Amino acid sequence: MPQGAWSNKRERQYDHIKRSLRERGHSADEAEEIAARTVNKERARRGESKEASKTSTQDISSGRRGGLRSHKGPGGRTRDQLYEEAKRKGVVGRSKMNKAQLERAVGR
Repeated sequence: MPQGAWSNKRERQYDHIKRSLRERGHSADEAEEIAARTVNKERARRGESKEASKTSTQDISSGRRGGLRSHKGPGGRTRDQLYEEAKRKGVVGRSKMNKAQLERAVGR
C-alpha cells in the first residue's frame, strides 16, 4: 500500500479498485495511481486526511462520478478543474475565461 496512515477499510478499498482496474486492462502503474487517488479523495471527503483540496471536498464523489470526468466525451473536466490546471501552467487571463476557453488554453 502506498500509505501507512490508511485504515484497514481504505487498504481494502485500494486493493479492490486496483484489482478491478487490472481486470479491465489497465497497466499496474496506472491501476495503482488511480486507486490511490480515489482512496485519498474519499479520505479527504470524509475528513480522514489532514489536508484536502477544494475539488476533493466539493466535487461529486468518485463513486458517483464514474466516467463522467474521464477527460473525454461531453462531460470532461469541470471549469474549476480546468482553471486549476491553467493556474499551474501560468495561463494569463484565466480568471475571465469560460470553460471552452480554458480547455483551449490548457491544450486539451
